[in-house]
Amino acid sequence: MKAIILAGGLGTRLSEETILRPKPMVEIGGMPILWHIMKIYSAGGINEFVITLGYKGEIIKDYFLNYHYRSSSITVDLSNGEIKQHTAHNENWKVHLIDTGLHTQTGGRIKRGMIFSERERVLATYGDGLADIPIKKLIEFHKSHGKLATLTAVRPPSRFGGLIFDGNRVSEFSEKPQVGEGWINGGFFVLEPEVAEYVASDQTPFEREPLERLAQEGQLMAYKHDGFWQPMDTLRERGMLEDQWNSGNPPWKMWG
Repeated sequence: MKAIILAGGLGTRLSEETILRPKPMVEIGGMPILWHIMKIYSAGGINEFVITLGYKGEIIKDYFLNYHYRSSSITVDLSNGEIKQHTAHNENWKVHLIDTGLHTQTGGRIKRGMIFSERERVLATYGDGLADIPIKKLIEFHKSHGKLATLTAVRPPSRFGGLIFDGNRVSEFSEKPQVGEGWINGGFFVLEPEVAEYVASDQTPFEREPLERLAQEGQLMAYKHDGFWQPMDTLRERGMLEDQWNSGNPPWKMWG
């Protein structure tokens, strides 16, 4: 199976970073969040990716074209241009980099990725969210119900510390990673090829008519993930993820 990763949006809510690079290339622990997402899938046995490009897509192309050199020590012989690679740390990945247009919406990008995948069953997610999602269990759940689509339902993380009062005195402060505010769409989809037909055009947001119709027709199921999930929409959230990575035990790190 292939995993489609949406990497073409403008990332306007993180404009401090995305003025220079696409959001999926914003780094956590010195590696793009896109790399972290791919490592999550790879830990679940998925090693082929369709990355849908748009805004500053050339930066993502450059990253993967030079991945071998970036991930190892090299010797360059300037007399003849020969390059020798040392101590390589390469991934067992096949990466398809697909131009899907600057203003294409999420539905259009997913549909284009599915067409490229020859209308097979695919996984898909956004290029800005991390989770300790067990990919194999997600796929097993999807296969078990026989419907066209599965989304991963998550509980939204608290963006601010929680306060408990005793009168005007703060009796407890808690920086809770999860709060009981109900379930939301956390990405990490599994989609049958027929789902592409629910997307009318490039300008169709996947979260509107396609998912709404699938739900109305009884073809949308939710894999409830009560573990870690965190989007990276703001500098504060990027800082939180960076701190978790630097702690040495980031909750989304499911690989050895």
